[in-house]
Amino acid sequence: MKVVVWFNEVGKEDIALVGGKGANLGEMARAGFPVPPGFIVTSDAYFYFIEQTGLKEKIAEILKGLDVDDTEDLERRTAEIRRLIESTPMLPELAVEIKNAYARLAELVGSSVFRDPPFVAVRSSATAEDLPEASFAGQQATFIYVKGPDAVIEHVKKCWASLFTARATYYRAKKGFDHMKVGLAAVVQKMVDSEVSGIMFTAHPVTGEQKIIIEAGWGQGEAIVSGAVTPDRYIVDKNSFQILEKKVSEQKVMIVRGPDGGSREVEVPPEMRAKQKLPDDKIVALAKIGVKIEEHYGHPQDIEWAMENGKLYILQSRNITTIGKFSEMRSAAEGTDAAPVLKGLPASPGYASGTVKVIRDISELSKVQKGDVLVTTMTTPDMVPAMERAAAIVTDEGGMTCHAAIVSRELGIPAVVGTEKATEVLKDGDVVTVDAYKGLVYKGVVGETGREEKKVEVVRPCRGHHITATMVKVNVAMPEAAERAARTGADGVGLLRAEHMITATGKHPAWFVRNGRTDELVEAVKKGIRTVAEKFYPKPVWYRTFDARTDEFRNLQGGEEEPEEDNPMLGWHGIRRSLDQPEIITAEFRAIKELREEGIDNVGVMLPFVIHPDELLRAKELAMEVGLVPHRDVDFGIMVETPAAALRIDDFIDEGIDFLSFGTNDLTQLTLGVDRNNALVQKHFDEMHPAVIDLISYVITTAREAGVETSICGQAGSYPSMVRRLVRLGIDSISANIDAVQKIREVVYREERRLMLEAARRSLSE
Repeated sequence: MKVVVWFNEVGKEDIALVGGKGANLGEMARAGFPVPPGFIVTSDAYFYFIEQTGLKEKIAEILKGLDVDDTEDLERRTAEIRRLIESTPMLPELAVEIKNAYARLAELVGSSVFRDPPFVAVRSSATAEDLPEASFAGQQATFIYVKGPDAVIEHVKKCWASLFTARATYYRAKKGFDHMKVGLAAVVQKMVDSEVSGIMFTAHPVTGEQKIIIEAGWGQGEAIVSGAVTPDRYIVDKNSFQILEKKVSEQKVMIVRGPDGGSREVEVPPEMRAKQKLPDDKIVALAKIGVKIEEHYGHPQDIEWAMENGKLYILQSRNITTIGKFSEMRSAAEGTDAAPVLKGLPASPGYASGTVKVIRDISELSKVQKGDVLVTTMTTPDMVPAMERAAAIVTDEGGMTCHAAIVSRELGIPAVVGTEKATEVLKDGDVVTVDAYKGLVYKGVVGETGREEKKVEVVRPCRGHHITATMVKVNVAMPEAAERAARTGADGVGLLRAEHMITATGKHPAWFVRNGRTDELVEAVKKGIRTVAEKFYPKPVWYRTFDARTDEFRNLQGGEEEPEEDNPMLGWHGIRRSLDQPEIITAEFRAIKELREEGIDNVGVMLPFVIHPDELLRAKELAMEVGLVPHRDVDFGIMVETPAAALRIDDFIDEGIDFLSFGTNDLTQLTLGVDRNNALVQKHFDEMHPAVIDLISYVITTAREAGVETSICGQAGSYPSMVRRLVRLGIDSISANIDAVQKIREVVYREERRLMLEAARRSLSE
């Protein structure tokens, strides 16, 4: 058995051992092309792992009798398989070879596995040549900026586990593949810190015209694939290498390595935004490499490339499969006098007319019927079934290598991408003609389409905010801010604090109880919640019960009786105080019950600073004592602010919760032992610390398997770097500060699109 092989030890004949991607990289490395060095953990190692650990039988048993059309059951079973693979320790005999290979790779790139472990990419490489076609995108995983031998081993297992995503399992079943006979290799390769990156076609991917097309953008190539940026486009003569055409696009954002690893999106410096990304001499040099790769394979190539410190690298190359599919088509609009309403890039040739269906959210896909024109900002892998029904595709964004372009070419559907304003100019019901030879969209039926022209009026609605699968909510501290918060368009309130409703009375909540005036406390809470809940109705509003420290309300009337504590932040607050003084939380429950009786039923209860499920149980009992039934009358959830809550999340789920939300301020403080209010140690307070991320990841994974909604309402929910990580972990919602909602929505939108479209690109590379 070969556990590890190096690029120069394999070639195109070794797909069964190292998968399509690994074989291709080996082929190019052996031919002397500038491929970043690396090694491959073979499919032999994968099969050995699942057999020796007993996983093979367990996986087969889990899959037994699976109906892949039962989406819920498919998701449940595949999640269990992935959990089994990822949680099973790597076999020592495999681990030692992977670690030795990583140490050797470190030496090859001038580093040391002990002093300065190199960053690598760990990429899946499937072994079945004819796995589901490219149009069914997004199956196996790739991980970038992985550092250290233990991390490499864990990410190799993650690649193996990605064989059993719901999507990959579904399509293998539909195509008749035996799940247990499809293996996966994992490519471990030096991570290129791309200054510039992009795609090169050694022939036009549609017409086959013998010109080289290069797309280039600042930073990592994910920005181009996701459609987040429109790349520069250079066209080079294949014989003379003369640059025939250059279209330089403005680029406002780029993806780079974060300070501690991982990728992050940053703004391009103003002086670079309109600058040509790749110098002329590098354009020519890259074109020459492309021609040599094509000569080596004997077929036009689709090539991924990157440049680091002025050196060009080839990251992947595959045959262009779409040339010739459209040779019989012609543009029926030749010679027309009609004026186009939109102009974009002809990404997939063809000519069609149909009724416009504008898709702003995945939930709207059912609108697209056979023969319609699908119009959207950018397509995603989940849109493929609707794309198959469409007569044509038109997008706001994208280049020749975006998801819409790749999939449309595979499906043989006319597509015009990068129009910039299709979703503004077109509306549902418009009839348009798409000339995807020229990249034009006309009003009505133009040319020989066999459709009678319908007179329709083109309108220009406001675009509005991006629709995201991950909900973007807002934190509200004061009811007075409800109207401003609602104007953000947030998907609800992920944190409505109780404290400011009570301070508005000028009295400590305990004062109301001690003086027999609990009804007034109930009214104060009702008034505050009502102000917010009505503004957001019917969107959810999660109300966090009273959580003031003993030093915070001391100046209110009645606050003089507050006890003195050496460290109030770790003291008598949150659910622990509420259960010691049940009259206060009971008043809060009464307020929510009375609001529900008034028809305001969008309020959920969130318990702060929990450490034991008994606290949750007792709070539910108090709610029922006032006639508020958890899970029936009101959603009940908890704040995950303590390592105890995170590590014992299973117990809370067993007791019964509808949702949970991370309070990252306290979770970070308690995990790292850092007082977040102490300036002397503030430099150590880091919400992105691996220990904090591990706790969050564990909770999200566990909650998702149990069907419990996950969110974040701590300050870190307003940090783009944390948000990108959370989206990748699969969090359901993110609650940001009012002034950050739009920014965070944009981050979520881009990250979701990047995830889906890079998954599509990975699938195409298999």
